[in-house]
Amino acid sequence: MLGIALGLASSLSWGVSDFIGGLQSRRMPVLSVLLVSQPVGLVLALTLALSSGPSPLSGGQAATAFAGGAAGVLALACFYLAMASGAISIVTPVASMGAIVPVAVGLARGESPSSIQAAGLVVALAGIVLAVREVEDPDAASVPLRSIVLAALAGLGFGAFFVAMDAAAGRDALWATAFARSGGVALIVPALLVSLRLSPGSLRFPAGVLPLLLVIGFLDILANELFGFATREGLLALVAVAGSLYPVATVLLARFVLGERLASAQKAGVALALSGAVMLAAGG
Repeated sequence: MLGIALGLASSLSWGVSDFIGGLQSRRMPVLSVLLVSQPVGLVLALTLALSSGPSPLSGGQAATAFAGGAAGVLALACFYLAMASGAISIVTPVASMGAIVPVAVGLARGESPSSIQAAGLVVALAGIVLAVREVEDPDAASVPLRSIVLAALAGLGFGAFFVAMDAAAGRDALWATAFARSGGVALIVPALLVSLRLSPGSLRFPAGVLPLLLVIGFLDILANELFGFATREGLLALVAVAGSLYPVATVLLARFVLGERLASAQKAGVALALSGAVMLAAGG
């Protein structure tokens, strides 16, 4: 029970962090959001890792985590951009399809997908088709094609991140998280330099936004660590399902905080897409 509880807590933390990040990306450049939240997460991750002792990761594991972190921050940037211009309730289920990536990696290694994964893929794809299609209701939330593409790219990046972390975190999840966040921050630095060179005034921080950006960084790292501890306390198959529920929190916040309204077909599509993502995780 403790493992499942920790997994659910991690999904809640991820879901709230994603929602706040997407919301702030509507007020300010995505790079500004990442420029504060990611280094804050790095400081927290390094503090926790150093408190556990020297890193036991091999050079290859550290490099894999570093590369996974870079992929993760690219995915997060795409996700924030998608939420900034499209309905969060629809964008989030599309991004959750990143669960396909570990399945594809398994297939490339000669593994066969389980029956629940195959069914989950069909259910999720059907749900996305329903969620993103145009509806006649003028009051229903809509999402431009650009947001759908960005959300799909985000999903691929998230999937690559999870594959890398699975390969790197076998010895120590704390140090794997620290190396992964280092990779993300390392990618932000050249992006910042290019942005300042091309458009010196492009970065801006609205008044009062700093505490929210700090919360994003804290919740993101908290979710990673909670999930890591969850895998030690419970069966991975159950913990993975609990952790994969993070889009539910984001969608619910979009509904009750932003008042996003979906047509009946869109609601069914979102439910199917999220259910399919959980089935993909459950069959892993």
